[in-house]
Amino acid sequence: MDRSPFYTMDDFDFNGKRVYLRIDINSPINPITGEVVDDTRFIHYLRTINELKNSKVVIIAHQGRPGDSDFVSLRQHAGHLGRLLGRDVLFVDSLIGSAVETAIRNMKNGDIIMLENSRFYSEEILIKDDGAAQKNTFIVRNLSKLFDYFIIDAFPAIHRDQTTLTGFKDIKPNIAGRLMETEIKSIDRFMNSKSHPKLAIMGGAKIRDAIKVTGPFLEKGIVDNIIFGGVAANIFLWASGIDIGKRNMEFIEKQDKNYKKLLEECKSLLSRFSDRIYLPEDFMLNPLQTEIKTGEKVPDDQLLADIGFESIKTFSSIIEKAKNIFLNGPMGMYEINEYSLGTREIFNAVSQSPASKIVGGGHTINAINEFGLSDSMGYISTGGGALINYLSGEPIPVIDSLVYNRKKFGGN
Repeated sequence: MDRSPFYTMDDFDFNGKRVYLRIDINSPINPITGEVVDDTRFIHYLRTINELKNSKVVIIAHQGRPGDSDFVSLRQHAGHLGRLLGRDVLFVDSLIGSAVETAIRNMKNGDIIMLENSRFYSEEILIKDDGAAQKNTFIVRNLSKLFDYFIIDAFPAIHRDQTTLTGFKDIKPNIAGRLMETEIKSIDRFMNSKSHPKLAIMGGAKIRDAIKVTGPFLEKGIVDNIIFGGVAANIFLWASGIDIGKRNMEFIEKQDKNYKKLLEECKSLLSRFSDRIYLPEDFMLNPLQTEIKTGEKVPDDQLLADIGFESIKTFSSIIEKAKNIFLNGPMGMYEINEYSLGTREIFNAVSQSPASKIVGGGHTINAINEFGLSDSMGYISTGGGALINYLSGEPIPVIDSLVYNRKKFGGN
């Protein structure tokens, strides 16, 4: 087997060692109680943490952004993780300082500590794309002396060049955790697969992400065809000259202030790849709850809330023939029962397909769980923006840092 371009947990013996473990458990938070309301991300890290059962593990993570309602302490997260592990997780309400150093130096094998939200510190938020500056931060200078190894397992944050993720690459071995390793291998397997047809299904409201991957996907042959639903489909239809109605245009304008540039990108993509891009033939209107054919006049007060029956039929037929499928985003307003049919039927078609499948995106995963399909959807990635950036070929600071680190430190 070829050597991994980055260190993995198979390369080291962590028994008795102090291990820095950077994970991403950024989760939905109840704004009243501050409690975690979805522990999906926590569960993904149990394997890595359990493999380190004879080590002294110090967990670093972030939650929310400054100014947002979910920008809270990780105290609740530590308790939640402890309950899932069936082990005590000690919370220390700082990231650096004497209390942190004392707690870490007093650890015994099997102990787990979680430090405070890394984004409480300006060095995490403000210093980006500057390895020298990161290396000289209080965070790196204080923490680097306390650990034998640095495990970076925060796949959902691989597109972030932030101090706790990439700042230790020149200090000691930086190692991909089990989640990171599994994610990268699964995504690379999809991208490099020779089984065709390869299909991407892009939906949801994140139009910039959908447009970002379309060019690389089709130009590089990563996929043969792309199905669009949701707001992602609406902007392509608008770019093609189709009437999508006043409310839908206004929604796109509010979603992205640079929508005019995005429209031009869509026009360019359609001019080059019109035979490989599939758009809905019909829709369900909200609030009328009636069907309308694509190209018909959309009343000013109506939203295109779901794909229609003809679109479901056409898209399902395409899915049936696919050998590899990437799914990211619902077909419409699936949260409302009257407009959930399109998403439900398309996701059902994917679940029934024998194709190799990879799924990503928060709303996608929520819908899959709601429909009870999680056991038949192939590999479900923890990445949202990270996954999109990776697939679109953009620079990925955390993976680049891991690769650099292995080259720097050579063997074990």
